[in-house]
This record gives sequence, C-alpha cells and structure tokens, in this order.
Amino acid sequence: MGGESWRAIATDHFDIDGQQFFNPWGQVDRGIPDLLRWWATAKREPWPASVENRRYLAPPGSIEEGQAAITMIGHAGLLVRVDGFTLLTDPHFSTHAGPFGRLGEKRVRPPGIEPRDLPAVNAVFISHNHYDHLDIASLRWLTAQRAPAFVTPLGLKAPLERKGIGPVTELDWWQSTDVIGATITVTPAMHWSNRTMLDRRRTLWGGCMLKVPYAPLIYFAGDTGYAPFFAPIRARLGAPHIALLPIGAYEPRWFMKPFHMTPEEAVRAHREVGAGHSIATHHSYFRLADDGFEAPARLLADARAAAGIPPEDFRILDVGETVVLGP
Repeated sequence: MGGESWRAIATDHFDIDGQQFFNPWGQVDRGIPDLLRWWATAKREPWPASVENRRYLAPPGSIEEGQAAITMIGHAGLLVRVDGFTLLTDPHFSTHAGPFGRLGEKRVRPPGIEPRDLPAVNAVFISHNHYDHLDIASLRWLTAQRAPAFVTPLGLKAPLERKGIGPVTELDWWQSTDVIGATITVTPAMHWSNRTMLDRRRTLWGGCMLKVPYAPLIYFAGDTGYAPFFAPIRARLGAPHIALLPIGAYEPRWFMKPFHMTPEEAVRAHREVGAGHSIATHHSYFRLADDGFEAPARLLADARAAAGIPPEDFRILDVGETVVLGP
C-alpha cells in the first residue's frame, strides 16, 4: 500500500475488498454496451467547430477584503481570487481532453486566460482524474512556473507526483488541509473516475469548499450528478457565498443522469447548498454529450425563472469574463 494507508479502511464510499470507490446514494456504472448504445442512438444537438472568444479586461490586480473575483478560464477551470489567496480549479490548457493532451475531444475555443498570464497561484484543486478535468501538461506547467500546492481527492497523490507534479495533498470527503492560512475541504460528489479501461473508480472524486478569513466562503462542486449531499454540505461547512456548479453534458439522460446535473438540477443544488450567488461551470468548451452548445444557458434561464431566482444570483460567465462579488 505504501503511503496509501487509507486503502485498508472501509467507508460508506470505499470498498476495501474491491479497492474501489462508489457513490453511497446508489452506484450506477456505465459499461461498453451502454457506450455503444449511446453512440448508436445519439442525437447530438449543434455545436460550432470553433468559437472566437470576446475580449475582456484582465482580472483585477488586487481584491478587496470581503470580496472574491471569479474568472472563467473554460469548462471547470476557474481562477478564484480573494484577498491574499488564489485558487485554480481543474485547470485545462491543452487542445484536447484526452491522452497526451492531443487525443480525445477538442476544445472549441481558447482558454479565457493563457497560462503565462496567470497571477501567482497558491493552490490548485483537482476534482477527479477524467481527462477534461485533470490535464497532465497543464499541471506540470503550473508546478514549474507557479509552484502551487495541489489538493485532490484520495488516490491522486502518487500518480501525480510520479509525473513530477506536486506537492500533492490527497483527502477523503470532509477532510481539510491548510494552505498558507486558507482551509480547503474536500466535499462529496456523485460521479466516477478512470483514465483507462482498467482503473475504474480506483481514485476518488469530489468538490471543495474554500474558506479564507474575512473572505467569502466559496464552494466548487467539481463534476457531479444530483444527489442529496448539498444540504449536508451546508450543514457541516456553512452556506457558501459563492457556488460554482456544473450545468452541461447532461444528455442523453438515461446515460448521463447519475453523473451530470441538468441546469434544473443545478438550480436545485444552488438552493439546497444555500448559495448567495452561483456561477455555472462545465459548459460550452468541450463537446462531451448530446446537449447543444447553447442549450445549458437556455435551460438555466428557464429553471431560474421557474424557481424565482434573479439572473444575477445564478449567472453564466463567458470564457475570459470576471465577476467580483461580495457579501
């Protein structure tokens, strides 16, 4: 087991006999027959081959106490800045979401911030090991050029450090670590993990809560389907001032429902976690499912209206766009 002593401890989401993680709300796997059925019946809505990003002002040079600046880099990659601390979530700067950053699904637009334009980065949070969320080339660049701390769910420390990425702190759900005075707590998510056909659910998946003194509480949900863990997150860690919630890659529902929320489910999560403001993630960057390029934004607007939530309380940031929010 080496340094992975946690592999000898069974939990409500880890099976020590099979050495696999699972979702405690009902494990649902998708195998090759399901994938072939999807491919055979896919009804993919339109996506552009490429999108030219609009130009936005660079993120502010400093953040006032009590405020947070959130910049959409693309997909689940966000630059989160508060006074004295900067967090990057799931940074992905390669052209493709696949092996070597050159295979797999190609992004349809450039990142909202090029790596060379990033400010100092204190911590990088990786939600799980899927190729659209964990990009080795991006993490190696960050290690060499920004030297952040890396925080991940269980199982990712050893493979990342073998590739020269680190230092890595890996945590189970509800465990916390301190990074120069900021507390990062890994939170539950409904998903799965794998990089190959042989490592399904061998590493954990999750979101995180970022707590910095005198700054807004910020929750990043990672990649997740809807499950009844949002209210417990609020009860245990507090209602976030800002939640970063995924809204895309949800069709077809028979295939995606356990792993990716619809915009309507994301609105439900927004209310259950008690977020003051939410920002949509996981859309309009990689074409990973059957939903169209503009569909998540349209359905989010419908779901907001049905729930009586003002647009500014659950917004979509364009790639490269920054919003500054306070209490």
